[in-house]
Amino acid sequence: MDQARHGGRHPLARHIPLAVIVAAAIIGFFTLGDLLSFETLRAHRETLVAFRDANFTGLALAFIGIYVVIVAFSLPGAAVASVTGGFLFGLALGTVFNVIAASIGAIAIFLAARWGLGRVLAERIETSEGTLKKIKAGLHENEVSVLFLMRLVPVVPFFVANLLPALVGVRFVNFAVTTVLGIIPGALVFTWIGVGLGEVFDRGESPDLSLLWEPQVIGPILGLCVLAALPIVIKHLKGRKNA
Repeated sequence: MDQARHGGRHPLARHIPLAVIVAAAIIGFFTLGDLLSFETLRAHRETLVAFRDANFTGLALAFIGIYVVIVAFSLPGAAVASVTGGFLFGLALGTVFNVIAASIGAIAIFLAARWGLGRVLAERIETSEGTLKKIKAGLHENEVSVLFLMRLVPVVPFFVANLLPALVGVRFVNFAVTTVLGIIPGALVFTWIGVGLGEVFDRGESPDLSLLWEPQVIGPILGLCVLAALPIVIKHLKGRKNA
């Protein structure tokens, strides 16, 4: 009866998109690490620049499309793609393209997980009692703040920040908005590194991504983390005061 109500679709069919993503991520981890690298970018640098100068729109669309695929399938090379955006398109357009592509890819993962496994887990948590239900209730009370923190805290892997919200049933609008806004600081940093990539290659060096942990870079990001966490702290203090 349930299968007929869903148009004859097998219950396991809704897990196919997430299963494809997981399979692609595993295969990509073992096969694409050397391909999506700064060495590959160095080797094809002149070709990419020439193509950009001849067909800017075409390269921009191709770049966004490739970046979406990298993020959507959790393939290695997202950092390389972000730096490449700055190298090819400059700080302003590079940041815009990076944010658009990363956001689309993140939303694709979220929807795939939410449609399948996320729906099942959300229903089970909703009908459960005890700790899990309390955690979910607390998350929903501070949903926007928690989602922002997941985007801003550097130690949270990007794919975790895409999958976990879908598995606990957060609102799609909140996920989308916090994703687009929350990845802007990191996108700016990676794109900025890419702007000077030509000079780095000319010196025979590779880009130094450890710059992300320099005080002048990580400081403002941690400041944003504090602002994102502030509503949670205020609610907690009010709750203790009223208790």
